[in-house]
Amino acid sequence: MPFYREAISSATVTLSRRDLTRMIRVVRTLYRLSRLDAYRQRILPQVPEAARFDPGHDAVMMGYDFHLTPQGPRLIEVNTNAGGVLLAYLSHFPDSAAARSRLPERLVEKVLTSFAEEMQGLSRGAVKMPGTIAILDEEPEKQYLYQEMVAFSELFERAGIRATIADPCGLAADAGGVAAGGERIDLIYNRHCDFYLDGSEMAGIRAAYLAGNVCLTPNPFTYGLLADKRRLALWSDPEALASFGLDAGEIEVLAGVVPESRLLCDTDAEDIWRQRKDWVFKPVSRFGSRGVLLGRKISRTRFDELPPGETLVQRHVPPSMTDVEGDEPMKTDLRLYVYRTHILGVAARLYHGQVTNLRTAGGGFAPVKLRA
Repeated sequence: MPFYREAISSATVTLSRRDLTRMIRVVRTLYRLSRLDAYRQRILPQVPEAARFDPGHDAVMMGYDFHLTPQGPRLIEVNTNAGGVLLAYLSHFPDSAAARSRLPERLVEKVLTSFAEEMQGLSRGAVKMPGTIAILDEEPEKQYLYQEMVAFSELFERAGIRATIADPCGLAADAGGVAAGGERIDLIYNRHCDFYLDGSEMAGIRAAYLAGNVCLTPNPFTYGLLADKRRLALWSDPEALASFGLDAGEIEVLAGVVPESRLLCDTDAEDIWRQRKDWVFKPVSRFGSRGVLLGRKISRTRFDELPPGETLVQRHVPPSMTDVEGDEPMKTDLRLYVYRTHILGVAARLYHGQVTNLRTAGGGFAPVKLRA
């Protein structure tokens, strides 16, 4: 993996078992919430058509991102196409594993099981494992994590699954199904960031997905329920959570970990402006950390330009810091890689600057060491 050295830190991040337990409880609570009828009835009328369709399966390789505080972890956001799991593994064994672009065998079984269960969900158990998989992204060869896609392709091939890495434009797709090079695709491992399949290049895939003729994972349904940033406003509202059917213990779990979050249109904008240093402004329609603005740095002109219905206002939770030999301490995010409620791995990402990146010298993915 030619990029791994600059994307892996020599530092080690410590995480208490208590904090990890709280993070896992959040994952499991949110998954249960996403399956409650009252919650779905609240969310589904608000999302596009593609996200109202339940394909009968879930989403592989989800990421739950946290900041650590003296009071414990805080959930910053949820992702449905989280990349970097291979780098997270290599960060634990940078010397012995650096030459390999393949996942460890103990993780391979978990990954393959998740893809198998997705196919079984779509087919109602009729198909045990996809025969063909397309790993999908926009111009994948130009993506920073392209080599990770190659590693997944090799993983699938070793398991007897034909795999290809493709741009949407390289696939033949319509309501009848999806094909690559004339071969039918059973499952799409979706790393593309058109989460609701709105773009014209995704139209054929969207049609096949809505017709139930391809297993698309992750998919708009799961994104709408768990990864659309608008959901954070509900998760930080105890009254709303109670109305969905969560019990007191589950509400307490989320109330203690999800920072106060609201859409700007649901606030007193002038009050938010006066207290802007306490807030972070996030565009709900963009992925990762793109477009995120810290309140202490925002100008009045830029604030007034924020679209109220498309901007999440989240209580600012500064990231923890990790000491790095030969450098200043670095900001640190923690990520859980998840399938349903199963934890596939724990990763730390170190960086300087306003948002997470993998290009900070001395930063990148770092191993996580558990402590009592």
